[in-house]
Amino acid sequence: MARRVVITGLGVISPVGKNPKEFFDNLMAGRSGIQRLQSDFTDQLSTRIAAQIQGYNPANYFSKIKLSGIERFSQFALIAAEQAVKDAGLELAEHEQQRAGVYLGTGMGGATTLEDGYIELFQRDNPRIKPLSVLLAMNNAAASHLSLAYQLQGPNVTYSTACSSSAIAIGEAYCKIRDGYADVMLAGGSEAMLTHIAMKAWEALRTLAREDTHDPAASCKPFARDRTGLVLGEGAAVLVLEDAERAVKRGARIYAEVAGYDCSSDAFHITKPDAAGQTRAMLSALRDAKLQAQDIHYINAHGTATLAGDIEETKAIKQAFGKHAYRVPVSSTKSMHGHLMGATGAVEFMAAVLALQHNAIPPTINLHQPDPECDLDYVPNVGRRNIELNAVMSNSFAFGGSNAVLIAKRFLWQSTPERR
Repeated sequence: MARRVVITGLGVISPVGKNPKEFFDNLMAGRSGIQRLQSDFTDQLSTRIAAQIQGYNPANYFSKIKLSGIERFSQFALIAAEQAVKDAGLELAEHEQQRAGVYLGTGMGGATTLEDGYIELFQRDNPRIKPLSVLLAMNNAAASHLSLAYQLQGPNVTYSTACSSSAIAIGEAYCKIRDGYADVMLAGGSEAMLTHIAMKAWEALRTLAREDTHDPAASCKPFARDRTGLVLGEGAAVLVLEDAERAVKRGARIYAEVAGYDCSSDAFHITKPDAAGQTRAMLSALRDAKLQAQDIHYINAHGTATLAGDIEETKAIKQAFGKHAYRVPVSSTKSMHGHLMGATGAVEFMAAVLALQHNAIPPTINLHQPDPECDLDYVPNVGRRNIELNAVMSNSFAFGGSNAVLIAKRFLWQSTPERR
């Protein structure tokens, strides 16, 4: 029999908050973390805005010796994981560590280390780069550091499917516990790609938003007529997923149940999104959750603010939800925290879980001129409170056509047939 999977711990470091409470409070208040990028190469960019973690000093979290072996994206993952493990009150006996693991997502892994190496080799003509460059930059470094930090001896896997990386990591971790191969998983994602070369590469792709002339914080405008593109961000989110029976037995505080997940491939185009593929992922996740469209009370949209992306997601929601599409609130929190690429699925699923917990829906800010082709209820500009939420969905759709959808619902242990 499939086991139930619950969320018992949350941790996040993001442009809008360095812990879950600060993160969700700022989302509900419509506070944006998007501003002028603070970097020595900003003047060499034509797009000079980003969602950067302000006031971040790694020395406040790690010793000098520790920092020599952990890249910025691994630092973020360790910070978020420490919060989540503490939040969950998670203590594993030695035999339990063998059935606990880590699934993380990232798009570019150690982007800072790679850029530093290029600078040393090609600008400074230095034949030597950091001896630990490979270990710092490899995509699985963050997951490996988490496994070491908490002696998690079960599965340790890194997913890299662009924008859906961490949503898939969470979904696959859920499946691992559901199917009996693990009891506890740390799942989420981390990204730190606000580097010179990454910013120039995204500029070249012509998908980045133009800076709002009146207010840089208003530059990301999902579903708006005047949207111009996405804003890159950085950060990490980690969730503790746990077998429900184990969590109940130890008296853990339970945020929600992971009710459904699935993924799909557009098999359409390397960059252009396709509503049909997105629809398949949403419908399959609903089937996995044994829920109907009308059971979903909030959707945290992928909502990147690209011209094609927002229209295709709108179409996909209509195709998956039918008439209910016009009744379910949908919002894009990327309007505030930006697009965290490989970490964005975890950050947004956490936003949806916190919405469920608080019966409150964060807004899509900067939505003053709706696109006529994006005609759903996008919760414009002001969050909603005291809204009864029983199930929520989070969408993550990536370049390459990789789609992932997660569903969480309110956890009711005694109401299940096997427990009556």
